[in-house]
Amino acid sequence: MRNKIKDPFWSHYVDLVRTVVVPYQWEALNDRIEGAEPSRAIRNFRIAAGEEEGEHYGMVFQDSDVAKWIEAASYLLATQPDLELERIVDRVIETIAKAQQADGYLNTYFTLKEPGARWTNLAECHELYCAGHMIEAGVAYYEATGKRNLLDVVIRLADHIGTVFGTEPGQLPGYDGHQEVELALFKLYQITGEESYLNLSRYFLEQRGSSPHYFVEEWEKRERTVHFGELDMVHRHAYSQSHLPIRAQNTAEGHAVRLVYMCAAVADVAAETGDESLKEACERLWNNTVNKRMYITGSIGSSAREEAFTGDYDLPGDTAYAETCASIGLIFWAKRMFQIKPDSKYADVLERALYNTVISGMSLDGQRFFYVNPLEADPELHKVNPNYAHVRTRRQGWFGCACCPPNIARLLASLDQYVYTTDEAASTLYVQLYIGGEAAFTLNGTDFSVNMTSTYTSNGEAVIRIESVSTEETGFTMALRKPDWCVSPELWINGEKADVDNTIIECGYMKVQRCWQAGDEIRLRFPMEVLRMRGHDHIRDTFGKVAIQRGPFMYCLEEMDNGAGLYRIQLPASADFEVNSGGGVNVLGVPHLTVEARRIVSHENGAMQLYRSDVKREFQAVTLRFVPYFTWANREEGEMSVWVREWDGEGQQQDGEEVIQRG
Repeated sequence: MRNKIKDPFWSHYVDLVRTVVVPYQWEALNDRIEGAEPSRAIRNFRIAAGEEEGEHYGMVFQDSDVAKWIEAASYLLATQPDLELERIVDRVIETIAKAQQADGYLNTYFTLKEPGARWTNLAECHELYCAGHMIEAGVAYYEATGKRNLLDVVIRLADHIGTVFGTEPGQLPGYDGHQEVELALFKLYQITGEESYLNLSRYFLEQRGSSPHYFVEEWEKRERTVHFGELDMVHRHAYSQSHLPIRAQNTAEGHAVRLVYMCAAVADVAAETGDESLKEACERLWNNTVNKRMYITGSIGSSAREEAFTGDYDLPGDTAYAETCASIGLIFWAKRMFQIKPDSKYADVLERALYNTVISGMSLDGQRFFYVNPLEADPELHKVNPNYAHVRTRRQGWFGCACCPPNIARLLASLDQYVYTTDEAASTLYVQLYIGGEAAFTLNGTDFSVNMTSTYTSNGEAVIRIESVSTEETGFTMALRKPDWCVSPELWINGEKADVDNTIIECGYMKVQRCWQAGDEIRLRFPMEVLRMRGHDHIRDTFGKVAIQRGPFMYCLEEMDNGAGLYRIQLPASADFEVNSGGGVNVLGVPHLTVEARRIVSHENGAMQLYRSDVKREFQAVTLRFVPYFTWANREEGEMSVWVREWDGEGQQQDGEEVIQRG
């Protein structure tokens, strides 16, 4: 399958990654961004390769930033040649190859800083995590260019790992503290056909949570020394999802990124092997994650402590951690769940995370990034309350722990891989995302190409045209996702309106089966009503509030449009929204919304008492402006809120209430 994105919204992001983000991150990896925290990641490889003198700098997982950058560059090269970018990548790969040890081991931290401590602290030190990202980079670069220079390096690395880990005498019966290598080994299996990599991926997954606990055993062997300060080994088990074997896990626990990376790999292995017990575990964990522990923006991980899940329905907006990488991992998992069962609920979550948290994690100019994505922010409060120390109201140029920026780059650079999926057995082409572009497929021995033109992000419309078919007529099913936010989709086939109510809708897809010919055209319209989304009654932080959604986008209030004290605003339940297609705050054709509401105001004569019984409630009529959540913090710094208090808007004013004129 080949797909080239040409979309009024997403082409901007793909071009931004190509022209700004990847070049910017190359400069950051080489420590050339003024005012940004240094990375030294490239320098670490040069030192390990013997090209420079010096000591290792940065986190124990610093290598992974380079690997993710190579992966993002590879996806760009796969869709458009760039000789200069390819030359830079080849030069980096040459250095990486020199840094690889004779037995295949590759890790600059342990090569330079603790050469005698390899594989002694899997719980904390990310050796397998870094190896996984480098393997993914090697596979991506080979697929993009046909060059084996990095692929051969990572094959040697994977083979080395295969000799170190396992249940045979002399092997370590361990597994990674931060899941990632399982995903990478599966990709290496797919590209090489070598089943040992599939088996090794499965081994790491199934060994997890075994008893006696490996992380405790290696900790004891190290005489209870740790890498990251204080460490509660028992608590560490849930943190790294090793508290139970995977098949026995029912709830999303621990570090959010680790959980979704693990589950993505479980879905890969389950789909490939047909393991029903792994499939069932994956579905249980999915349901708990998205139905009880996910924010409305598609973000996950509510606790800043350990970047982790907490409990069901515990979703505070102001202290949310909601790491960008966690939503990216959720997208990886969602894509793979479809391999187990073709159900639109996975693509709905994928879309929610992509259109909201992921692109919110990067500034509109591609040069600054969020690690944390709150749903409510107050910069003045953040200055004095340490509970908000992890939240930023301005994106940063780089991070000491810089996993999120290159992760955003590699996802957006590979976005073309998420638009369609095919099912050979069912002779079906699934349309998962309505992103414009040109795509070519082979289905049951027939080659065909389609062109999608899309204004989905502005008005919910898309047109899919069959451009060419290798045989005169080809019979297959086109499965068109009905987004979960759309009540009444409209569908036309070659200009004739279809009766959607009588169209086969199966697992959230409108299925159209026919013998397709070149020139056939499908037109779709998903009416974009403004929706008032309400949280489950068990979510304390959203009770009595609404969040505004239009199409795939969540909206928020910003202080610069609506004044300070956003917590004072009440939105009448009956108020109608106006969709504004013009104005300076609209971004990439996505409109802002306005609505009439009211603000609670008070007149403090001098020093007001902290608590009183005779406070008069006064209200000021206001016009609110909601902007897409992904655009927040790109203008002046100020308060932000996704959720707003709702007022029924009915009846007479109550005793003690006074309505004042619009300010």
